[in-house]
Amino acid sequence: MTTLDGRAGGFRRRGLLAGATLLGLPVPALAQAPRFPERPIEIVVGFVAGGGTDLDARSYARALEGRIGGTVIISNRPGAGGELALGAVARARPDGHTIGTTNFPGILTIPIERQAQFKLADFAPLANIVTDPSAITTHVDSPYRSLADVIEKAKAAPDTITYASPGIGSDDHMQLVLLQQAAGIRLTHVVYQGDPQLRTALLGRQVDLIGLNLGAVTATPDKMRMLAQGGATRSRFQPDVPTLKELGFPVEMASERGLVMPAGTPPAILARLREATADIAKDPDFIRQLESRFTVPLFEAGEAWFDRLRREETRFRQIWQATPWLQR
Repeated sequence: MTTLDGRAGGFRRRGLLAGATLLGLPVPALAQAPRFPERPIEIVVGFVAGGGTDLDARSYARALEGRIGGTVIISNRPGAGGELALGAVARARPDGHTIGTTNFPGILTIPIERQAQFKLADFAPLANIVTDPSAITTHVDSPYRSLADVIEKAKAAPDTITYASPGIGSDDHMQLVLLQQAAGIRLTHVVYQGDPQLRTALLGRQVDLIGLNLGAVTATPDKMRMLAQGGATRSRFQPDVPTLKELGFPVEMASERGLVMPAGTPPAILARLREATADIAKDPDFIRQLESRFTVPLFEAGEAWFDRLRREETRFRQIWQATPWLQR
């Protein structure tokens, strides 16, 4: 277990404290800082084990243990598109021992669409660490050979094609909302709790299409055909898959995964964990782990990240006013 500034720093402070006491000098406030961490740090993940968010959190947890000298555990609390987990983080004691994973745009869309258990202001940001484009995928034996086939069938028979996502307001669901608006079609939306369930539903032919991130499909592509993806440009991991923009639809959507703590976390602890997170984001081994899952490292530090999210929140409120996505 280390002190807030690390083991060596703790020794120096204890030496200064002893010297100050012997000399009858005032004890500096910093010398009285609590030891950190005092117990295992819990990272709360809003989706089931084995999905992209969970795997990223586990890579981060291992790297964080090596930098803070404590134990880091993963707690999966799936449900409501990540709301249950983020609500738990928002209510947690702000002492530095609870971290939550975030998914864009869910961290913004959930409080817009309903009376949620959290809002953006309930969190202190650590950083965003990864981005992974949304994608539209079908079974390899599906009659849909291209997105154009899907659009044609959907126009001829609205609501007959099923599209599954990991939750209302998730990036994969918002991709559907915006595509339906742009293409003038209607699909039937089905919700599952995470990547493994989506994959099982598609392979079992329970649904026609899934909204699943490019990295997850690329990692386990058996019997799957990716029709399009929502990145700004084609992915180097799937260079043959066109973007929605290329296909004529002004839709750009990706899952951005970040890390937050409860608002009110002591500044010294927050700074310590932000420093560790920035260091992890540059670590070649951590980067290799992200890329081995076909995702793109995208580090964006604390307050700069949240400044952008506040701007994005305004945009999603405008989308909500035009197209309330709970209806689709």
